[in-house]
Amino acid sequence: MAMSTMIHNHLPAIPHTGVNRNKLVARAHQEAPVVDRPINGTKASKRAARLAESLSDLLHLHVEPPQRREVTKHYSSWDSFGDDEKHSAPTMSPKEVISDKWREIHGYTDWESLLDPLHPCLRREILKYGEFSQAAYDAFDFDPFSEYCGSCRFNSNKIFEKLGLDGKHGYKVCKYIYAMSHIDMPQWLNRTVHLGDTWSRDSNWMGFVAISDEEETRRIGRRDIVVAWRGTVAPSEWYEDFQRKLEPIGPGDDAKVEHGFHSIYTSKSEHTRYSKSSASEQVMKEVTRLVKLYKEKGEEVSLTITGHSLGGALALLNAYEAATTIPGLPISVISFGAPRVGNIAFRDQLHQMGVKTLRVVVKQDLVPKMPGVVFNEGLQKFDEITGTLDWVYTHVGAELRLDVRSSPYLKHGFNLLGFHSQETYLHLVDGFVCQSSSFREDARRDVALVNKACDMLVDELRIPHCWYQMENKGLVRNAHGRWVKPKREAEDVPVPVGSQPNFHALDEIVEGRRLQPVYV
Repeated sequence: MAMSTMIHNHLPAIPHTGVNRNKLVARAHQEAPVVDRPINGTKASKRAARLAESLSDLLHLHVEPPQRREVTKHYSSWDSFGDDEKHSAPTMSPKEVISDKWREIHGYTDWESLLDPLHPCLRREILKYGEFSQAAYDAFDFDPFSEYCGSCRFNSNKIFEKLGLDGKHGYKVCKYIYAMSHIDMPQWLNRTVHLGDTWSRDSNWMGFVAISDEEETRRIGRRDIVVAWRGTVAPSEWYEDFQRKLEPIGPGDDAKVEHGFHSIYTSKSEHTRYSKSSASEQVMKEVTRLVKLYKEKGEEVSLTITGHSLGGALALLNAYEAATTIPGLPISVISFGAPRVGNIAFRDQLHQMGVKTLRVVVKQDLVPKMPGVVFNEGLQKFDEITGTLDWVYTHVGAELRLDVRSSPYLKHGFNLLGFHSQETYLHLVDGFVCQSSSFREDARRDVALVNKACDMLVDELRIPHCWYQMENKGLVRNAHGRWVKPKREAEDVPVPVGSQPNFHALDEIVEGRRLQPVYV
């Protein structure tokens, strides 16, 4: 029996339901009048179209310029509910038990027959890992006036609670990851404006390691270790470094990776407080510890690595090292809007080691087209003439391709930031059924999240753009009535690597005994 047949024998059928892609969203305000774009926006729209066409010609890319939409008012079943009912509806679908099919969902068969149409079980898992990646953004302190700019705003014991993920997915954070910020690398990583003494002049918080709890472990059929890498803070900065040099990932290795990504992952310095060990060493020490701990208990263990943008690139490097260090460990990468990372030899070695990679890509997003805008895997068609070119960038793994135009909730104009936003990706995953179908009518994820850091939602929804920010931009009124920057609670102040035990790390009882403190 074919493997794909075996999968669908125990996976429920996929409903092909959706809303018409041209529906105007009266979802939030049923009685709101529906109008076309105002006349005074025509010039701006034309300028955006010319910019898109010019950029497309320059980079030899197919970039869809904005189109004027004929707006017609339509309703879905959602519109039969009042505002109160809409606002109280669940924001996620029920959790399915996948313990008997976790290997297929984790990519054992390269997601064969599960992507188009997208299976509901896989959709939910993609969204779960995508929310871990988004958490790495939401918890990051990128306020240049903050004393702790570049760190995580919360300690590892309460990060999910503060971000509204506590109990939602069934994981606990047990390790924070830091990376060097003053090395030869793309400028997007170092966002700190140093105003005197700061928590660290050399390091930035780059993500975390988490572990599934008992309930989630039973649901998914194994103990799952997650590594979530933070991505870029400003996607426009990709333009500064979109054609960097390749370098061997190891001495004498044919596999080559982009120099800047590799530097971020492997750089360290004895003169720093937080990067005495590299991001590579930090994450692999914790992953190795967790694998050993749970395998000794007789449990099945998997490693899932996720990241958006730059985080997706670091996820691939992490997967390569993990597969080399811990042979036989099921390893999957779920990336969002990730760039190319290495050459054909790098891709082939990942495949040979059994690393499974699912790349979620938005058609209009430019970042997945870089680096290697011109010289990429498309040149393989000439291999018989040129031979294998070791300096050509190539993507890795399976691709789930999404389209901004499939969602009736999104503006279709040219928007680099919006196209690349992780929340745009998660919205499109939630609504995707198949390439030939319209947006899923019963999508549950809160649409307002799309506008957290961009302006992608249609105006009829009346959701402010870039609404996600700290109250009063972090200022509080003190006992004397003055507005001041508050001091962080002691437990939320970053702890130098290796100097003190992290008592706020994974706090879990295993067979009646407490885990040993984890050092960060």
